[in-house]
Amino acid sequence: MKNLLYIGNKLHKHGFNKTSIETLGAFLAEEGYTTVYTSNKKNQSSRLYDMMITTFLKAKKVDYILIDTYSTSSFWYAFFCSQIARLFATKYIPILHGGDLPNRLNKNPYLCRLIFKYAYKNVAPSHYLLENFREKGFTNIVFIPNSIALKEYEFKERKNIQPKLLWVRSFAKIYNPKMAVEVFKLLKEKHPEATLTMIGPDKDGSLLETQEFAKGLNLEVNFTGKLSRKEWTDVASEYDIFINTTHFDNTPVSVMEAMALGLPVVTTNVGGIPYLLTDKENALLVADNKPKEMVIAIESLLKNKEMVQKLTSNAKLLVFTMDWQAVKLKWKELLV
Repeated sequence: MKNLLYIGNKLHKHGFNKTSIETLGAFLAEEGYTTVYTSNKKNQSSRLYDMMITTFLKAKKVDYILIDTYSTSSFWYAFFCSQIARLFATKYIPILHGGDLPNRLNKNPYLCRLIFKYAYKNVAPSHYLLENFREKGFTNIVFIPNSIALKEYEFKERKNIQPKLLWVRSFAKIYNPKMAVEVFKLLKEKHPEATLTMIGPDKDGSLLETQEFAKGLNLEVNFTGKLSRKEWTDVASEYDIFINTTHFDNTPVSVMEAMALGLPVVTTNVGGIPYLLTDKENALLVADNKPKEMVIAIESLLKNKEMVQKLTSNAKLLVFTMDWQAVKLKWKELLV
């Protein structure tokens, strides 16, 4: 079995949500791949230094280097580590996570070529990024979706849904958590019994900002902070509608998990979302930052049991294709 170096933000122990390095990394380890990880340093500068030193020391001792690649500050991890891999002629594989990576391709074409042109393969977990990279001339790109272990999720059929809203994400401006509160406020005007729970750790100060926003509107929102996957999926059984309010996105795992749990999904139609979901087939899609549109979509679910059944049944079929038992075959084909 191959030896891997996996580079990414391994920060779960510091109170952050698990990222691909901790989920895909665990899946690959279960399949027998010997994997070294970097980095779990909380400080960003220390993390970059740790990643670069580890890459320098391990590059000649591994068969492949996997690099979680994002569009904002974490982009630089991918840049420096990929160039070290090139120095040692080690095969490296950027895994494209950043929903705003197409803008990075436009803003920094030279730097992006240095990373992506010389990669062994670039892994796109969404057709959105696959198409954008192909349009820029990158041919060394393959589609491998994000995956979850479906056996760990219990699908619940919701026959009589109530206005019980669930939001699960890190609190960051790009995920627009305040929109969820605005949606809740509008929904309560017609449905006083409505509830909203928001689950996730703070990333950039948005948690406190959202809490203050809800308080200013005199709304009782249940903020749980960070929960484990088991904890939040248990909480999810008490809710009936999953809302996703993000400004940018790729293939959000929380949405995949919501579908696996049987929650009808109402989401903004941004980034990779329309490549993943089809409006009125397996989810309801609304414009970015339009709380009134999202409320209209939620009310359509409350009035139409047949639509709920259709969306959740189709979503269940879709998420079957993202089960690790299916996705792992693509990784084994890549890491030969």
